[in-house]
Amino acid sequence: MMVTIVFPNNSSFSGLRSLIQPHLALHIPDGFLNLPVSLVTWALAIGLIALALNRVQADYQERAVPLMGVCAAFIFAAQMINFPIPGGTSGHLLGGTLAGVLLGPWAGSLVMVAVFIVQSVLFQDGGLTVLGANITNMGLVGTFWGYYLYKIIRLVLGRNSWRGMLIGTTIAAWMSVFVASILTAVQLALSNTVPFTVAISAMAFWHVLIGIGEALITVVAVSFVWRSRPDLFYDPPRKTVRSSSRPF
Repeated sequence: MMVTIVFPNNSSFSGLRSLIQPHLALHIPDGFLNLPVSLVTWALAIGLIALALNRVQADYQERAVPLMGVCAAFIFAAQMINFPIPGGTSGHLLGGTLAGVLLGPWAGSLVMVAVFIVQSVLFQDGGLTVLGANITNMGLVGTFWGYYLYKIIRLVLGRNSWRGMLIGTTIAAWMSVFVASILTAVQLALSNTVPFTVAISAMAFWHVLIGIGEALITVVAVSFVWRSRPDLFYDPPRKTVRSSSRPF
């Protein structure tokens, strides 16, 4: 989730701009995290990626592979489109909840990992040395948190109802962005890159708004699939499940 803030062209704002603006992006650049924080996030990312690979190979059918490719292409393309937010700020789709809802947490996480690797290597959207943190914050936490929160809400409100899907997707998509922003702020503060209070307040404020855009885009995409091909969901409505096969 890239954030751009436009400050007034005034010398009195130059210090504030140089302090805050680079740190408000969820795509952390190289040099913004210290070695211990980077190593911990790399360990988390590698461990979860290995676990996801094992689960996908064991549990998913071959039909999931083309759907993973289509989902990755859509998320990558959608992330290129920025939406404006009041205050001179813009954001773009994160996509973790969308991938989790359609593919499940394991395959969805692998899709997000692939997207972030391409962004970092080809478009310099986030640093290579901190790629583990970016994958952990936006890909793994966003996908797993988003999927399981969506699943709980959907079960409570009606597993097979459009209302349950709608409310679950909306809340989960918004929360995935907010939680990722808080986690990023904590990592920046632990690395002594920016004061803790500044990091938390700035990240939380702007990503409350950016999460609304995330939720709207995710709901539109998921609603379209729900109405046209509900069988493509990782956990489809019961009436679309055939007794002889799994969702994928």
